Amino acid sequence: MTSTDLPKRVACPTCSAPDVQLNQDGRIRKHKANGTHCPGSGTPTGTARIPKPARGWYTDPTTDTKLRRVTTILEKGVPKPALPYWAGNVVAETAMEHLPKLVRASRRPQDAADVYDWLRRAHTRKKDERADIGGAVHNIIEAHVLGTPTPQELLDDPEMRPYLENFLDFVDRYEVTFEASEMVVGSYTHGYAGTLDFILRSPYIHDGRPCLGDTKTGGELDVRLQDGTLKGVYPEAGMQMSAYRHAEVCWLRDGTRRPMPQTHDYGVVLHLRPEGYRVYPALCGEAVFAKFLHAIQVADWAAELSQTVIGAALPVPARPLARKVA
Repeated sequence: MTSTDLPKRVACPTCSAPDVQLNQDGRIRKHKANGTHCPGSGTPTGTARIPKPARGWYTDPTTDTKLRRVTTILEKGVPKPALPYWAGNVVAETAMEHLPKLVRASRRPQDAADVYDWLRRAHTRKKDERADIGGAVHNIIEAHVLGTPTPQELLDDPEMRPYLENFLDFVDRYEVTFEASEMVVGSYTHGYAGTLDFILRSPYIHDGRPCLGDTKTGGELDVRLQDGTLKGVYPEAGMQMSAYRHAEVCWLRDGTRRPMPQTHDYGVVLHLRPEGYRVYPALCGEAVFAKFLHAIQVADWAAELSQTVIGAALPVPARPLARKVA
């Protein structure tokens, strides 16, 4: 539901006024009840009740409770030893591809500074490109799940067409039905929230029981790194789905809050690439969730406590006077 779908007027749940205007953000406009200002003014309604992410947190607009974002927890709380090597490789590849440009720039100090700055951000640009593709693929999947038209700009994009074709092939071959897509879920007990990719059923996956699914679009199909992990499909996907699976609440598309539905203790990772796709089972049960709870502690250390551990430097004591020798 978009902002244009929101009703313009609603009944106030606090004072029962039958016809109260809404602000553009979905909150009840200030109004009076029995001659005094209604305390329900500003109450979120509809989709405005769904927490939205900002700066690493989700905030429940009804209670103002802050819930740390699951992806932020994984970013700060799980070591990623391969990441510096990946970033270094991207910078090295970029340098080799643009070697004449770098040589020319090295002869002029101002150009050299600009190119240095451009080069050291090569891995950031690559990450942003992947994020753009991943976001577009999620939009394609969400449109399919909801039965709404796929955005025309994605249909017209030749780069996105193979992703759509491979996704539809996955749905057809595995006879997939979806029960949720891009749904916000959260745990007030452990203080986190996130947006799951989808919940699906398939007679060929986990005995047809509902399970969580996560789509990955990076890396390459069937390529393993030196440590044995699949390129583009990392174990953190299971940890992420374990957090979603153990959430206590979820928000439906109309903003209604409901208990989180039960799902299988294995999820699936759909590795969706232009050249094809693979479907991998991913453990997301109790053992994995226990490690996610440890990751929360590490993330809290990195974001909060670690910044207060080292205090200010102690003052240097005054030098004592030299003792006179008798």
